[in-house]
Amino acid sequence: MNKILTHAFGALASASIHLLSSTLDFRVAYYDPIIDPAYPNDGKRRIYIFWHEYIQYFIYLRKHCRLAMLLSRHRDADVLDDVAHMLGFASVRGSSNRGGVEALREMMRKEESDRFHLTITPDGPRGPRRVLAPGCVFLASRLQIPLVAMGVGYDRPFRFNSWDRYAVPRPGSRVRCIPSADISVPPNLDKEGVEYFRQKIEKILNGLSDEAEDWAVSGTTYENESNVLPGPNHSCMYFSKPRAAGIAQ
Repeated sequence: MNKILTHAFGALASASIHLLSSTLDFRVAYYDPIIDPAYPNDGKRRIYIFWHEYIQYFIYLRKHCRLAMLLSRHRDADVLDDVAHMLGFASVRGSSNRGGVEALREMMRKEESDRFHLTITPDGPRGPRRVLAPGCVFLASRLQIPLVAMGVGYDRPFRFNSWDRYAVPRPGSRVRCIPSADISVPPNLDKEGVEYFRQKIEKILNGLSDEAEDWAVSGTTYENESNVLPGPNHSCMYFSKPRAAGIAQ
């Protein structure tokens, strides 16, 4: 696809995301609201992870929040790269899987020199679906910045027949998110340590995703739920206590 067509599709996709998302009922239930990059927080940089099938959620809601997104080098990510830039994201092209050393180094540079938060779909760009690649754990260990697992769910979405079963919410439907508290990873992990935390964080992310999906379908009122708005600098509902304790341990 040439650059003119890529930009045209990117503009169309960006407009479509805005149009659809403006009809949706977004709700979030924080374990700790300080982790949200859209609001004044504690000054920490973080690595946000969520499954590839829900990338539209994060692109729409957290635009212009000093986030750098890891995107595939495949041609099918060219349009997504354009959309990300139109919505105020920086991007790094590559993979968090084996062979993505250059991409991981560039992500490290983004955090260290440009002071970006980082965001990774850890089962992308080609799967397996909902299996966490080790790159995000490696980055968290080397940079000593926490991970935040983002569990997202739509109410009975349309799904593509793709490796990730990419989800598109139905107009006017419910969208729910349950982010973890900060997940700390020890410094200088060896191969065995990375694998231990990879499995642990995969379990957390899958658990939060299942919980968010159940919440979206049920439509019930959730403990400490609040509205979530797109973009930076919105007031945040800070709760007197987190939803649950110990998830970051």
